[in-house]
This record gives sequence, structure tokens and C-alpha cells, in this order.
Amino acid sequence: MNPQELQLSLAHQNINLSDQQMAQLQQYFQLLVETNKVMNLTNITEESAVYVKHFYDSLTPMFYDQQLTQAVSVADIGTGAGFPGIVLKIANPKLHLTLVDSLNKRLNFLQQVVDQLQLSKVQLVHARAEEFGQQEQYRQQYDYVVARAVANLPVLLELCLPVVKQGGYFIALKGAQAETEMAAAKSALFKLGGQIERVEKLKLPQAAGERQLIWIKKVKSTPAKFPRKPGIPARNPL
Repeated sequence: MNPQELQLSLAHQNINLSDQQMAQLQQYFQLLVETNKVMNLTNITEESAVYVKHFYDSLTPMFYDQQLTQAVSVADIGTGAGFPGIVLKIANPKLHLTLVDSLNKRLNFLQQVVDQLQLSKVQLVHARAEEFGQQEQYRQQYDYVVARAVANLPVLLELCLPVVKQGGYFIALKGAQAETEMAAAKSALFKLGGQIERVEKLKLPQAAGERQLIWIKKVKSTPAKFPRKPGIPARNPL
């Protein structure tokens, strides 16, 4: 997928990126590839693959949720190289975005991206997800939390739902295995105050894979003991 094909594909989904936004994506791509030579950010570095598997993929929640085009607050937990958070921010400059990652060097890269692309209303937080979810200034504060390819759903729910405000959503960007993960997540959903509201299935263009997006609504407050200490959610899922 080249930049023009991305722009056209997104226009079919009513996401109209300006020339400036397309230029920001190209800058992001160049920074990603350059930095990846000295730091492991992604295995995907070919331009056409980055445009479909990182950029298009990151924007898929916007296809189904108009609220993501508004001035809502979004936390991207375990953001890594900035997917999906930075791409969502480029597509919707009104977003109030928080990027959370446990590796300082990744955050240094993201700061470079934010500075060079001149993105405003972006906060970078150096923390394990378990620590982030226990900090008062973040807990139950976000309209949306997003996470892509971080962990299995029962673990992700414990890491992400505590910072979603009541009535807000956690959107998990998953692959074809989502049904199995959802079946395993019933106990975690009950304990953490979440409820699966809908699942959207799609195929990425150019046979780049199947995606399932899961909208989990925060229907009641998450008990204070969650998330548990770093490492425990992964070792002993709810």
C-alpha cells in the first residue's frame, strides 16, 4: 500500500487526511525506519507494509466509532513505536493523547516523533501498565484506552480498564484469535467492571491479515486492588 492508496482507502471510510497529515505520516515512517536501524522498534520496515500493517491498521477503530474523531482523551498502553496512538493523533489532531511505555528509549523516539511532527496535547508516561493504572491522576480518567498486540485479553483488561472512566471504552485491537481470548476473559470482565459491547471484524487490504476490534465498556468502577503488582497479571490472569 503506497501513501496515495492509504489516503484513498481511508477516504472510503470517511477519514479524509489532508496533504499535511499525509506528510506527517511520511515523516513518521522515515523516523521509524531510521531509528529502527539502531533500536528494535518494529520488524516491519518496508514502506508498503508499514502503510497497511501499521498506519491503516491503527486507524481501523475510527471506521466504527465517530467519537474518536472528536476531542476525546485516549491512552495508548504499551504503545511501543506509537501504534495505534500516534497514527490516531495524526488523523485527529483534537485528541488528548497519553502514550504509556515501560522502555525509556522508546519514549525518547516517541518524543522525537511528537516534536518533529509538531503534535500538541500529547503526554508521554514512562511506566509499567500496572503502575500507570494505580496512579491517582490517571485512574478512571480516560474516555478511551487502546492497546494493540500487547498481551492476551484477560491480562489486557486488568492493565487497561482501571484507567477508563465509567461509561468509557477500552478498544482491544486483536487478530483472528479474538474469540478464544474473549471466552477466557469472562471472569476478568466481571471483576474489573467491563462488558463487551461489540466486536468488529475486518480484513486489512492487500491480504495483510484479519483484525477483530473489541469495544469493552466500563460499566462500573474497577476495585482499587486492580491492577495488581507488575508481572502478576501476566503470570496469574484473572
